[in-house]
Amino acid sequence: MVTLNTISGTNRMLLTSLLASGILVSVAAAQSASPAGTAAAKPGAPGAPSRYQPERIAGKAARQYGLIWGIDAISAKLTESGEVVRFSYRVLDADKAKALNDKKNEPALIDPRARVRLVVPHLPFVGQMRQSAAPEPGKSYWVAFSNKGGKVKRGDRVSVLIGAFHADGLVVQ
Repeated sequence: MVTLNTISGTNRMLLTSLLASGILVSVAAAQSASPAGTAAAKPGAPGAPSRYQPERIAGKAARQYGLIWGIDAISAKLTESGEVVRFSYRVLDADKAKALNDKKNEPALIDPRARVRLVVPHLPFVGQMRQSAAPEPGKSYWVAFSNKGGKVKRGDRVSVLIGAFHADGLVVQ
């Protein structure tokens, strides 16, 4: 076994500096391993990253939509400009989902926080901003709601009504 007493002065300094540099490298590596931005952003501050994701739909409600309405993957998303809220869903059972694509059923999106009821815009040459073709299993469909003035915000809980269909408590993403 080699001790520091048996090593010459020059070698002792080299060994000490080598050990010190190894410690500094390991400390620097540990500091750089933390995710970028988490150290700079205060928890709870706007724009601070969060590990918690809002629950889109509770499991029991998602099963209910699948069994009764024949749909899943329900979501409400705000466009980049904030002028449109897009409600989308995937069809599991085409017969059960017919009511959602029926032109006779007028869709509405209600935000109790903002106290607004959004409607589907009707453009002169295009028509309503929704899909009304016969639903097919496995395909996704959408309805666009006009959010003029940006009343509905990300994180709001909204309800979508299409005829007898009600999707309550959707978190706008």
